[in-house]
Amino acid sequence: MSIQLAEFDFQILGCFPIIFQLRPHLEEAKFIEQVRYQMKEGYQLAFLELEEQAVAVAGFRINTCLALGKFLYIDDLIVDEFKRSQSYGKQLFQWLIEYARNQGCEHLSLDSGVQRFAAHRFYLIERMSITSHHFSMEL
Repeated sequence: MSIQLAEFDFQILGCFPIIFQLRPHLEEAKFIEQVRYQMKEGYQLAFLELEEQAVAVAGFRINTCLALGKFLYIDDLIVDEFKRSQSYGKQLFQWLIEYARNQGCEHLSLDSGVQRFAAHRFYLIERMSITSHHFSMEL
C-alpha cells in the first residue's frame, strides 16, 4: 500500500473509477485532459494504491487568501465504495495533513455537499470544524 501523487497519464486514468463515484458527470474519455488543465492551475491528485489499484483519491490545491493565509483545499476526497471502513480514507486524509504542513500551509479546508452525512461524520471524527456556510449560484 502506498500514497503518491499522480504524475503520469496512466496514474490519472487509474484514479477515474474512484473519482467517478463522487463525480458521476465526468467522462472517462475527457478525464486526463480535464485533470491536466486543472494541474496548470495547481490541482494535484493523490491516490492510495492497494495491489496496483487506486482505492482512495484526493484532488487538491494549495492556495493563499486573506482569510486563511496559505492553505490546502481539498476539491475531491473519495474512497472506493467497496473499500470503505478499512482506514483508507483516514490514511489518505492524514497524508494530506502532513503534505500541507510540509508545504507551509496554515489551514486545510474543504466543502462537502449537505447530503453527504457519512462524509461529515468522517470529517468531524478527524477533528475538522464546521466554520462557514458555502453559498453558490449557477450562472
